[in-house]
Amino acid sequence: MSVHLKTLITAIGPEVAELAEGGVLILFADGAPPELAEVSVLHKAEVGPSDAAPVVGAAIAIGELEGTITAMGDSAWNKVREIGHVVINFNGADAAERPGEICASVVEGEVLVGALKAGAAITIGR
Repeated sequence: MSVHLKTLITAIGPEVAELAEGGVLILFADGAPPELAEVSVLHKAEVGPSDAAPVVGAAIAIGELEGTITAMGDSAWNKVREIGHVVINFNGADAAERPGEICASVVEGEVLVGALKAGAAITIGR
């Protein structure tokens, strides 16, 4: 398996912790409009995003936190490639409710919040 995306967290919006406690993480590339940045983890890609989307079962890591992708919305990876945006829902669902969503294995909200630090890497794939 290859790395589909490795990106570094550059900023964390003031409303991110509340969403992350519920298992939802919104990523946007640096330069997102202020109203979106408030609820987003801003990031700068180091590797990728790859042309090919990751598949169910691919690894996803945020700092030391590790999980797996359980579902991929139809347009989720296109949004990652085009504008660096995706919603990652750590709900363990086997089908994405929204086309722009990636579902991943369940994690404790407080653990997810703790993993979100400026400079931490977010990696999809290995």
